[in-house]
Amino acid sequence: MSLGTPVILEAAINGTTTRERNPHVPRTPEEIAADAIACIDAGASIVHNHNDDPVIDMVTAEHDPAPYVRAWSRVLEARPGAFLYPTMTGGGPHTTVERRYGHIPALARAGVLRMGIVDPGSLNLGVYEPDGAPSANETVYLNSNADIRHMVDTCTDLAVPISFSIFDGSFMRTAVAYVRSGRVRHGGQIKIFFGSSYAPFGIPATEAGLAAYLDMMGDCPLPFSVALPGGDVLENPVGRLALERGGHLRIGLEDYAGPGQPTNVELLERAAQLCAEVGRRVATPAEAAELMGVRA
Repeated sequence: MSLGTPVILEAAINGTTTRERNPHVPRTPEEIAADAIACIDAGASIVHNHNDDPVIDMVTAEHDPAPYVRAWSRVLEARPGAFLYPTMTGGGPHTTVERRYGHIPALARAGVLRMGIVDPGSLNLGVYEPDGAPSANETVYLNSNADIRHMVDTCTDLAVPISFSIFDGSFMRTAVAYVRSGRVRHGGQIKIFFGSSYAPFGIPATEAGLAAYLDMMGDCPLPFSVALPGGDVLENPVGRLALERGGHLRIGLEDYAGPGQPTNVELLERAAQLCAEVGRRVATPAEAAELMGVRA
């Protein structure tokens, strides 16, 4: 991809961000719908959101599709070209992949699923202790090879593009292998989550880190985007570097940990300004579909 390629903007509008952290974060289905529409109007082609089901508590076995349906039905009625996709709970002995991924086909049956999520690997979760050592947290975000195959095959069967979440090098290698195998038949994106200073996982958000990921991608035809959970990808040099290399951006209150309490729309406006500075314009949802290889 070149500097003439329009930029796909993804808005991750809430995640686990609380109102105490940012009062502008949308939490109810009605707030999520209104914020998603505003984000699409501000340039987002892709919107990702959580509901209030826990993500990685090692207890929650499945996610309820109903809040997604309530929010997304309104969004797609107003902006039918947008790409919407959910999160999922973590794996482990408390659940099965069929249960933790069961809301994906349920959302497809409801007619609101526009993209699937595949997290192609596992990682230890935790933060740093006051002395700088990683915490002794036993939480693992678990996605076995069998789980990943189930996710990919489900998205293929449902004919939806895949958003691959890349949290380290092994995730990238697995995602690219699936693309090269021909099993990813309906397009998608490779989303690189860089490591930040708040937690000891992920490759650092540096030029060398980006180069390492792009080297692993090789000739993979899916577009790549960058994100910095626990930071600000628009202030970190890796955001501009990604744009200069033909990449795309994920921003939003799920990831943002910079100064102040911006809205999602304000972050999108900043992203559009950065795109303009690099000499690239923001993609429309139709252009995003073409770039991701999504067939009508």
